[in-house]
Amino acid sequence: MQIRDAVNSDLSVVASLLEASDLPVDGVRENFSNFIVAENESGIAGVIGFEKFDSIALLRSAVVSPAHRGSGVGQRLVEELLNRAEKSGVEQVYLLTTTAERYFLRFGFARTTRAAVPDSVKASAEFQGACPDTATVMTRHTRDTAAVTATARH
Repeated sequence: MQIRDAVNSDLSVVASLLEASDLPVDGVRENFSNFIVAENESGIAGVIGFEKFDSIALLRSAVVSPAHRGSGVGQRLVEELLNRAEKSGVEQVYLLTTTAERYFLRFGFARTTRAAVPDSVKASAEFQGACPDTATVMTRHTRDTAAVTATARH
């Protein structure tokens, strides 16, 4: 499985994968330069991306195809995305989830409130209605990526 930058020709496959998992596609096209995909000889097996707001990012669109769930693809995508976010100057990452709170705890994310989220992130499509108001809000600092990566593997 190769992890690589998403390219424009991946957009329709990525959108289909997101829609099949009931994840929003609002804002994906506009932020596609910050997306990565996991790909093997069969095609794209997973995707993840982020929207950047100066030193803050919103992790979004994390999905693995049903055939590849449980294989470690998601973990590799999350770890790579956090590393890339940190290298691009991101210090704090937020996310919204309706189903994967326990999963993201493994990577050092913790619950927070919508009120604690910076206004720039709240203005994103995800916060403006693409994700339901009932979604759990989580956050973490990127500087702890190496320690969390070691923990996620255990």
